[in-house]
Amino acid sequence: MTYGIIAALIRGLCVNVTGRPHIVIFNDRGVVVPKNAMTLEISEEESEEKAAGIILASYETWKKTNPARDSLIPVPPLAELTANGMCLGVYWIGEDYDSALKRRDEKDISCLYEAPADKHDLLNPLRRSRVVKNKIALVTGGAQGIGEEISRNLAACGALVFIADLNIDKAGTLSADINKIEKRTAAVALSVNVSDEESALAMFETIAVTAGGLDLCVSNAGVLKAGSVLEQDIADFKFVTDINYTGFFIISKFAGRLLRAQNLTAPEWKTDIIQVNSKSGLEGSNKNAAYAGGKFGGIGLVESFAMELVEYGIKVNAVCPGNFLDGPLWSDPVNGLFVQYMKQGKVPEAKSIADVRAFYEAKVPMKRGCAGKDLVRAILYIVEQEYETGQALPVTGGQVMLR
Repeated sequence: MTYGIIAALIRGLCVNVTGRPHIVIFNDRGVVVPKNAMTLEISEEESEEKAAGIILASYETWKKTNPARDSLIPVPPLAELTANGMCLGVYWIGEDYDSALKRRDEKDISCLYEAPADKHDLLNPLRRSRVVKNKIALVTGGAQGIGEEISRNLAACGALVFIADLNIDKAGTLSADINKIEKRTAAVALSVNVSDEESALAMFETIAVTAGGLDLCVSNAGVLKAGSVLEQDIADFKFVTDINYTGFFIISKFAGRLLRAQNLTAPEWKTDIIQVNSKSGLEGSNKNAAYAGGKFGGIGLVESFAMELVEYGIKVNAVCPGNFLDGPLWSDPVNGLFVQYMKQGKVPEAKSIADVRAFYEAKVPMKRGCAGKDLVRAILYIVEQEYETGQALPVTGGQVMLR
């Protein structure tokens, strides 16, 4: 039983009680625990199910001395974790990340009283505009390219975004820029190698002790090395497959474990794993089989994970974007695909980079490439839509359509 799993169970309790996302921050530094803390006696040997039961029972005990006020629900300001009577650490609770940090730093032990979330059956336009407000999101490969677009847009929509990337320097620079723009702690940088299980496990534990859990996992990290099946090195084939296919399996494995734990104390709360797939996961790609094959396989994983994880309130879907013609993969002036295709003569009669771009834009009924906002709108739809799982949603301007 890790500190992160316990944080997720506590966060699940808060979500279940209020119907809203919360932040839970673990603090293992020496603190004087106030009398109104919710006390949890949980040993390392306890199962997740037993720990969930202890937390739910502890809340009912704590609530007796902190009853509801004027229809407002009491939420513990902090929870003390003990084992054999010894304090192992304290979990500070807040409505968002900055308020939880402030409570911890100022030792604010005043009880939280919150109105329950509106559960009316009719659609609420205000709620639709806040699909990810105060939710915790993870974007792998989030520091550059389309990952950067996803990270920036989710933060702009009110989420706390963990930007996970092999390039921690870029992730840190992007996080600082987002926080400056949003004027709050909207992004946190993390290092991860999605093809390494130990790295992924450590990342999810860090997310849990930093914020208490997760609501949205966007598995975006991906690579592309094109090549003919007659000529491509097996090393290049494996490199692409390890990141795009096996990496998605690894991220889903550990995201699923964290989300499953949270579900034990928040059984009605829906969470999401979304793979950023590709239109190449819906149709073949000439001399690009490693990429297309991994993406095809990714949709198979999406459908299979969806069937398994629905039991824990976890939806698993894919978004399949068309070509990001303005991104560095295509538009880099030195190594971008426009330059490569121009040099290789791949586009008949093209005399300039502009001609190459026009050739690919002409393939799209909407006459342009996919943009970051296009993809994030699809992600927000999937998060909001509670009655959809196991789907692969094209975002291609009509170039590839659902069958």
